[in-house]
Amino acid sequence: MTNGPLQNIRIIELGHVVAGPLAATLLGDFGADVIKIEQPGAGDMVRELGPKAADGVGVWWKTLGRNKRVMALNWKTPEGQEVLRKLVESADVLVENFRPGVLERAGVGPETLHLWNPDLAILRISGYGQDGPMVKTPAFGRAAEALSGLPHLTGYADGPPMHPGFPAADSTTGLMGALGIMMALYAKKDDITRGQVIDLAVFEPILRLIDYHVPALTGAGLSPKRNGFRQPLDFAPGGMFCTKDGVWVTISAGSAETAQRLLRAAGGDEWANQSRFATMAGITGNMDEISQKLDAYVAARDFSVVEKEFEKNDAVAARVLSVEEILEHPQINYRKDIVEMEGEETKIVGPIPHMGETPGAVRWLGKADVGSDSLEILREAGFSPEEIDEFVVKNIVSMPAG
Repeated sequence: MTNGPLQNIRIIELGHVVAGPLAATLLGDFGADVIKIEQPGAGDMVRELGPKAADGVGVWWKTLGRNKRVMALNWKTPEGQEVLRKLVESADVLVENFRPGVLERAGVGPETLHLWNPDLAILRISGYGQDGPMVKTPAFGRAAEALSGLPHLTGYADGPPMHPGFPAADSTTGLMGALGIMMALYAKKDDITRGQVIDLAVFEPILRLIDYHVPALTGAGLSPKRNGFRQPLDFAPGGMFCTKDGVWVTISAGSAETAQRLLRAAGGDEWANQSRFATMAGITGNMDEISQKLDAYVAARDFSVVEKEFEKNDAVAARVLSVEEILEHPQINYRKDIVEMEGEETKIVGPIPHMGETPGAVRWLGKADVGSDSLEILREAGFSPEEIDEFVVKNIVSMPAG
């Protein structure tokens, strides 16, 4: 793909690590021209986080930096801000995820940015938002998850709260940030407003996506608690169970009819047809017994038997996949959700969602060199060779070695 549905959108990314960069990456997958600005020399610290591929480049950077042109610019200097101004004047969006006040102290807060470009949408991601009693509190993804209530709902009832196995707060913030950008661009397109600031705290997307814990307490007087392999409120049969041959499966039912089929699969007709199981309320009231029955049934059989028996009863026992199994899974491969680039051993998850007429694409992975595209971007912005040379000498801009 040489273009995409967002091919006319230019994004200046001042982000670092995960939340801000992911928001820009998600839009870059669909054609947005993302110019990622890094500090000369060091670059984004995500380059050094996590394992390295065989070529020495961090695998996390390969996917978070994909489809982006990278420029090394010290934008906190007067000369660097002249470069930044040129870029902002031709941009639609600026993304940043520094602590509140960093842009303002550097002299490039939203008021200045909107003087340069009144139509600029500015996504500001921070731990707790741009104002409020916690505005100066240092924040990390796990602290944001704690504030959202997610760990409180995850783990065993008699054990400690648990974080999920991925940076949930940062990742969901990237997704919500991309949504915010698209709404801001839509509002500008329909003359509802010109450029606007999107103020997004990292704890807020999970708080919103959990969705049920606040109304459960305020509306029904129920306080959700972590419940091991089962849902915190345990309103339907389900959970995580291990088969005789060591395969973990997850089982769930979302309606009385589905629950009846699940009970029939695990306990037979006579047990499942008892009147106390006739409604979801009755099923919910007998959840401990149901879970014990499911556990005993699954533990006594190999996965192939469990899968077939559940299928026969129109219920589902889904195998929990390792990443090795994900790479081999026929449905995932059929949908081409894993992307392989020519000349690259590293595979990544491709653009999602699947658009029928304007699909996304991965054009390149994160570029190895800090400042790979500095020269090209400066030329596009109209700087002369002499000005560019001066930027390099003063370390305002850096170019790749060689």
